Amino acid sequence: QVQLVESGGGLVQPGGSLRLSCAASGSIFSINAMAWYRQAPGVQRELVATITSGGSTNYADSLKGRFTISRGNAKNTLYLQMYSLRPEDTAVYYCFAVVTASDGYEYDYWGQGTQVTVSS
Repeated sequence: QVQLVESGGGLVQPGGSLRLSCAASGSIFSINAMAWYRQAPGVQRELVATITSGGSTNYADSLKGRFTISRGNAKNTLYLQMYSLRPEDTAVYYCFAVVTASDGYEYDYWGQGTQVTVSS
């Protein structure tokens, strides 16, 4: 079993910055792609950004230039640096990982989510 635990969410004023973290642990042989998703109330969950094991990144068009996805040196940690936050960025942010487990099979995992609220 693999656990993804997000942290770093909270309340921030418009124009502010926030850094989310996601730590992966458990029966991990290797972590392949990782991603951040978000879901606002009454809205379908949407992709924020992805990063491959090789470090290639991809972003939702509307977020390019304001959000940066990265992985830690140990590769089991995922980050999302968010700048110039807007009220419409308010959502629960979820960590996602594609993991090759110790049994050799590939599985998808989700974190429990962390709330980001942008409000004055």
